[in-house]
Amino acid sequence: MLSPTTLAAAFDRVSEYWSPKVIGQVNDQLLKVAKLKGEFVWHAHEGQDELFYIVKGSLRIEFEDEAVDLEQGDFLTVPSGVRHNPVARDECWVLLIEPAATKHTGEEITSRTRSLQEQLGQ
Repeated sequence: MLSPTTLAAAFDRVSEYWSPKVIGQVNDQLLKVAKLKGEFVWHAHEGQDELFYIVKGSLRIEFEDEAVDLEQGDFLTVPSGVRHNPVARDECWVLLIEPAATKHTGEEITSRTRSLQEQLGQ
């Protein structure tokens, strides 16, 4: 039987900033929730676009030549290969939609990098 998921309840699974949790899948796209605070890491995803939807709070996404400010209800798709750095001054809740093959921090490996298994809660 199919049952709905409450988006707010999905955020209860997130206990660490910058540590997304997979909450669903549509074909080869994963739906992930994450709580963000502070600065992340400059990175890019070669071959995959990444959508940020702001559920709560605000987020600035820095690019090499500009920055985009997102508020609750806004979304932005970061195209494949574009270097970016998300920054949240205060706690921000974000829904991410990206291909299952997308590496959390692209080819950049840091202490914040999470494997797909970690994102799946395994």
